[in-house]
Amino acid sequence: MSKHLPDQPVQRGYTMSPGSHSRWVLSSYFSLTLCFLVLGQIKAEKKLKFVVMVFRHGDRSPTKTYPKDKYQEDSWPDGFGQLTELGMEQHFELGKYMRKRYSGFLNETYSRHEVYVRSTDMDRTLMSAQTNLAGLYPPVGRQIWNKNMTWKPIPVHTVPLTEDKLLSMPLKNCPRYNQLQIETYTSKEFSNLVEPYKDFINSLPNMTGYSPKEIQDAYRWWILYDALLCEQIHNYSLPVWATDDVLNKLSRLSDIGLATIFGVYKHHEKSRLQGGVLMGSIIKNISNAARNASSNLKLIMYSGHDTTIASLQMALNVSNGKIPPYAACHIFELYRGDQGCCCCTLHCSVLPEYRSVYYADLIQKL
Repeated sequence: MSKHLPDQPVQRGYTMSPGSHSRWVLSSYFSLTLCFLVLGQIKAEKKLKFVVMVFRHGDRSPTKTYPKDKYQEDSWPDGFGQLTELGMEQHFELGKYMRKRYSGFLNETYSRHEVYVRSTDMDRTLMSAQTNLAGLYPPVGRQIWNKNMTWKPIPVHTVPLTEDKLLSMPLKNCPRYNQLQIETYTSKEFSNLVEPYKDFINSLPNMTGYSPKEIQDAYRWWILYDALLCEQIHNYSLPVWATDDVLNKLSRLSDIGLATIFGVYKHHEKSRLQGGVLMGSIIKNISNAARNASSNLKLIMYSGHDTTIASLQMALNVSNGKIPPYAACHIFELYRGDQGCCCCTLHCSVLPEYRSVYYADLIQKL
């Protein structure tokens, strides 16, 4: 018999476990109510029926860096773009949280009929999903195959990046979207966002090694900030020019760069062409679960990137324009009432040490 989850989200300050890196505090955890297939108001006690999770990978090394950076790829133990031990720990703790949250709903042991996991075909997302599952499904009973190892292999499905039409954002090979992106970078909306930072941008080539032309590319703002942020997190010494003011400006430019992929100009059309694809898949899965009361499938997990989360937020119109932090997670929960009525809620969790107010803008009617 399944236990029922509490109607209220986890309270601020809920601590998963002690420790400097293993502490998992859901300091900003909010709920939005989405109504799918609502046949009537659910007044009586409701039961959890189905869950979809979409999360970003954990902490990683930079995916690349700027020309003058003294920390090139050989400065990172596993090279560029790889999940770090901190990133593994983040997702292991998220998995433990999910185990606690869904105790009584999910089986204590992994069942292939109950759970489906998909990831982009990148080391960091595949490994994040695997460490998450290690926290969610520690082996017990007959699933303990090695007494010295509290781990059981659980399948994580993927497709080549060139064939991924669901999680690897932005989606490629869309002529209309490509045209919108060309228009975005010449739009008044984009110009208004960047204008206050023009002098700052033009000062960056001397410090970074980018040419004056290269530094006008929003993607390089993100590369620059991301490299410095990764180095800061892992206690690498930053260059003397990377002051707090410089980092704050680069952070804002990085946010702008990400926002231009899915919004800024003709936001609704761009979000429909990108995050709308993932949102459509989520709605389809929720709809199928609502209609099929006998289905054994209870959980779908998607492991993606900051762009995966950002595209979904844009499609839901709940983005606050900031880059989703490591291990940020959206959880869709489908409930069924005693009269067969269904409703779906969206929960959002975030690691507070990166952006403690990240989801403050999510409290709004969709």
